[in-house]
Amino acid sequence: MSGGRGLRCVRPRGVVRGAVLTLVFTGVLATAAATGALPRERDGAGAVRAGEAAGGGATVDSAALSRAAAAAMADGKSGKKAAEEFVSRSGDRWGAVYDKREYAEFEQALDGAYTGVGLSAGRAAGGRVGVTRVRADGPAERAGLRAGDRIVSVDGRAVDGLSVSEVVSLLRGEGVAGSPVALRVERGRAVWTQTLRRARLATDPVTVSRLDDGTLLIRVSAFTKGAGTRVRDAVRAAPAGAGVLLDLRGNAGGLVSEAAVAASAFLDGGLVATYDVEGEQRAVYAEGGGDTSRPLVALIDGGTMSAAELLTGALQDRGRAVTVGSRTFGKGSVQMPSALPDGSVAELTVGHYRTPAGHVVDGRGIVPDLAAGERAEERARTVLSGLGGGS
Repeated sequence: MSGGRGLRCVRPRGVVRGAVLTLVFTGVLATAAATGALPRERDGAGAVRAGEAAGGGATVDSAALSRAAAAAMADGKSGKKAAEEFVSRSGDRWGAVYDKREYAEFEQALDGAYTGVGLSAGRAAGGRVGVTRVRADGPAERAGLRAGDRIVSVDGRAVDGLSVSEVVSLLRGEGVAGSPVALRVERGRAVWTQTLRRARLATDPVTVSRLDDGTLLIRVSAFTKGAGTRVRDAVRAAPAGAGVLLDLRGNAGGLVSEAAVAASAFLDGGLVATYDVEGEQRAVYAEGGGDTSRPLVALIDGGTMSAAELLTGALQDRGRAVTVGSRTFGKGSVQMPSALPDGSVAELTVGHYRTPAGHVVDGRGIVPDLAAGERAEERARTVLSGLGGGS
């Protein structure tokens, strides 16, 4: 891979607290520490990452942002708050500002471990905040919570009127393992308060299984550190001729280098994506030696984002996979973190990436070769069988 600095596809601040930290509770985080040819994205200002944007956005002058934060601090005000206001006014809808603690928590999660209660929250019917997923053997599951439960309050604070991101922030607290958090929960007509203790949890974004027809099913929920290698190893270990169903539905994205490694499982080198950073064109390539003949179908949906879209675009444009499902989310902005005087960090949009055929992902997403809804997996298996990948 070329480019010289670290790329990653993660949700920006406006979505991070509303979705990524939610995903952290379920073991799905869309980032990982960069390695190899793509240096660490968190070593300070100047490291580049690819974030998700659903419709572009203005760029921010990082020097001007730093001056605004410094001026606020000189007046005894919050540099972080001044930076957030600056980014908000700039029109960079995916700009992000993290304080030291938030940044440290984000860093912790990059390597596939996090502190949380083991649930994912989202907007439920009627605008309420509900539990959308519960991690197996996490604090939430052990307490009997399940998907569909509605969250009424967190530590006594009513969540009506709060954004999902604010609710997630309350759930995380200070991110200290063992610390208690009281949830007021509704299920049907039942209402109760449950006290959970946050725990240190490990993520497992890749699951591999063999279906009854011999198909290798690889589900990838996020491209965290090591995910790409696990995909490649699974493909290499599969019996000759066995088809692969690559399930990228709900994949929140991740490290671009990991998506490129996953692409290397199916491609014999070549282009995975191009991207620009402040006008400078760069590219990401797959490694050589991948399996280019094994039947492959990729499952995608509206939850397929960022690095997962980058992989999807590469496999689709290069004719390597049949894609089945629904249009992907559509995010492909490149962002660069910039250190601020008070130690907080702003991540600012500086460019966008494209698929090998030059298609823009940002705000458009990727349209599958075969549209499918609730029975997408069944249709994908039928397609794979037609390609010779199943009985």
